[in-house]
Amino acid sequence: MINEEEEKYFKGRGAQFNPHNKFLKDSYVKEHDEGIDDWEESDRKTSFIFENSKTIVNKVDSPDVGMAYSLNPYQGCEHGCTYCYARNAHQYWGYSAGLDFERKIIVKKDAPALFKKFLERKGWDATTILLSGNTDCYQPAERKFKLTRQLLEIALEYKQPIGMITKNSLILRDLDILQEMAKLNLCMVYSSINSLNDKLRLAMEPRTATAKQRLKVVEELSKAGVPVGVMVAPLVPGLSDHEIPAVLKAVANAGAIRAGYTIVRLNGAIGQIFEDWLRKNFPDRFDKVWHMIQSCHGGNVNDSRFGDRMRGDGNIAQMIRDNFKLHCRLHGLNVKDIKLEHSLFRVPGAQISLF
Repeated sequence: MINEEEEKYFKGRGAQFNPHNKFLKDSYVKEHDEGIDDWEESDRKTSFIFENSKTIVNKVDSPDVGMAYSLNPYQGCEHGCTYCYARNAHQYWGYSAGLDFERKIIVKKDAPALFKKFLERKGWDATTILLSGNTDCYQPAERKFKLTRQLLEIALEYKQPIGMITKNSLILRDLDILQEMAKLNLCMVYSSINSLNDKLRLAMEPRTATAKQRLKVVEELSKAGVPVGVMVAPLVPGLSDHEIPAVLKAVANAGAIRAGYTIVRLNGAIGQIFEDWLRKNFPDRFDKVWHMIQSCHGGNVNDSRFGDRMRGDGNIAQMIRDNFKLHCRLHGLNVKDIKLEHSLFRVPGAQISLF
């Protein structure tokens, strides 16, 4: 059960503080409660920072994430997932990976123009691009700025295959475009569902859609002919891994055809953020969960080795792996591959070669 502490807890936020940005020389810290000056600890509202980017599509070199290119119209994410690996990247922009990540959202307003420019590069071979490989392209900011919808419209116009991953039901707003792309085999969608326990979801992923809403997304997309998979990620040993059978049964019944998973890894500043969150929300289970995470990463809470860092190793990681494979097989998941069409790509208005 979530612990009700006397100290201020920012409800609706995952991180509860701003860890120091390792790229900044100076930091501002509270050392004495009895200081004369007031200390600002209010949970400020989300602010949007508009950036003019030079590029919008990034090549992904990691062999563990299953994508070659990613497209991210936003940096930072108001969903507030405590474990999010994208938190560390917020430090490159001069902000903290903690509360700053959730309430200082960078909006790449020129994303559509940059996307067109990228697709019109000479020699582009229409390799699948993932929306989003970093922060969720359907986070709350998208309702206002509609950059993701514009990007999908461009992808349909150019016949560029797109993969998507989200934990927000806002994706159903764009079902009309996704359905047209699916008719041409140009899109696939993964929904992120790592728990059916809404109390855990509300604490760990405070501003995301409920599990019920995410299952509805899987069902509606599947009915519309859009191929759908689910990432049961990240699994937190001792906290959510026992839900594997129930989650896989639910997503298969909703129409998902593929499923994958990762085990939580707490690299960089995420380790401090998640540790603080776990102590405050599950003090009675802290030691057990923390040690189980360590057991999956060679005694640490993070393992940077390619091939092992996302799935972990050791006895607990192996039990999770075996359990996941068993229930995927029982529910007919991962039998059919999703292969998108690349041959339809055309730059609108470009002259077609006769040779």
